Amino acid sequence: MNSQGVAISLFSGAGGLDLGVEAAGFEVRAAVERNKDAALTMEKNFDHLNSSVIVKDILKTPTSEILETAGLKSGERPDLLVGGPPCTPFSKSGFWLDWKRDGLDPDASLLQEYTRVLRESKPRAFVLENVYALTYNNKASKPAFERLLKEIDEAGYDFDWKVLNAADYGVPQSRPRLFVVGAPKGEKKPVLPEPTHTGKWERRSSGAEGATPHVTTGAALDGIVSDPEAEEKVAGQFGHLLPEVPPGDNYLFYTEKRGHPDPLFEWRSRYWSFLLKLDPKKPSPTIQAQPGPYVGPFHWENRRLRVAEMKRLFTFPDEFQFVGTRSSVQAQLGNSVPPLLAERVVKSVSESLA
Repeated sequence: MNSQGVAISLFSGAGGLDLGVEAAGFEVRAAVERNKDAALTMEKNFDHLNSSVIVKDILKTPTSEILETAGLKSGERPDLLVGGPPCTPFSKSGFWLDWKRDGLDPDASLLQEYTRVLRESKPRAFVLENVYALTYNNKASKPAFERLLKEIDEAGYDFDWKVLNAADYGVPQSRPRLFVVGAPKGEKKPVLPEPTHTGKWERRSSGAEGATPHVTTGAALDGIVSDPEAEEKVAGQFGHLLPEVPPGDNYLFYTEKRGHPDPLFEWRSRYWSFLLKLDPKKPSPTIQAQPGPYVGPFHWENRRLRVAEMKRLFTFPDEFQFVGTRSSVQAQLGNSVPPLLAERVVKSVSESLA
């Protein structure tokens, strides 16, 4: 590999962000991930790691151990630090629970673990990814986001942040995420990439004017060869309703406001992705890590998405292999950064290191 330098990965998950890091020219030498299935997935697909994935809680992992695992000697610093600390209380779905809205979740402290490693390892640049709701102006998100930016500043870094929608960068999935990138003060500050694609998602439009249209699910899944899966059938109390829902629609199809002759649901009485079906002419809506039994997006063929299809919608390579049960793989994918989006971000950051 023609590598620009050494990268360290925190909260690595299955390695979506790391794939983008390596496609941008860096080499991931050390990774920290406490989930055993995700760690095994990393090891299965990143066989050049300097050592095995550190399968430990980041709170119990000193920075010195991470640097040593990366093969860095005393006084040497990594070229790039990347990671996406889990932040459940600030996620869109997390706001359904009062205790999460109030920020009473132990994962919230993981932002401080990232800034701790940033401060102690002193990388030449960093990339932090997170849920975009962290930027919301409310009692949970605002103080946490302000603290994060303050700690980055105190660590000695200038930074830029923005919410990016993966679909605006060629990913066939509308997935808005927060990215914060930075470099030591006094050095060239990284900037986030401009969109390359444009189109509508949910009830809004995004991307660059006059840019290439969003990549659709139909285009992404075209020609895919995947075997049926045992858990792809949608059964139970509401499964039989899915075939009548038009592509791109959801449970609102069965409401009085939509003119259904036998309404089954009140208007906006369910989560938006309830009985949500893919539209082959649009990017996929956000694919969740732990969807309920009737939470989509479902395939337009009225079934759950297969692993091979989800990999395409995240831009993982077809040959990428996941370790774990079907639900574990869904969680690994749903928590991951689309590799193509990661590549675009890291390439933009790497220009500051030239």
